[in-house]
Amino acid sequence: MGSLFDDMRQLESAEAFFEFFGVEYDQAVVNVSRLHILQRFHRYLRQVPDLAAQDVAGQRRLCAEQLERAYRDFVASSPLREKVFKVFRDAEGVKTVSVDSLRAALR
Repeated sequence: MGSLFDDMRQLESAEAFFEFFGVEYDQAVVNVSRLHILQRFHRYLRQVPDLAAQDVAGQRRLCAEQLERAYRDFVASSPLREKVFKVFRDAEGVKTVSVDSLRAALR
């Protein structure tokens, strides 16, 4: 049997993530914000210190907590307000410039 993260790679929908981790959800929220929830979930997972060092039960618990946290962000808000993806940040006039592009411009 593979690791928890190998198992997660096999999941093909937002609903599959919720079911895999046993997190309750409202289908209407997921229908509107599925990609935003999964992207925020991914961001939250990257912020968990030593996630890979946990045993499988600990990893599963922490992942479930982060998925629920990401989901709650969109229960009380919207993709437009949360601005998970660059296209929404750009719509507000927020621009980001990479350090590499700045260096290239200075040459």
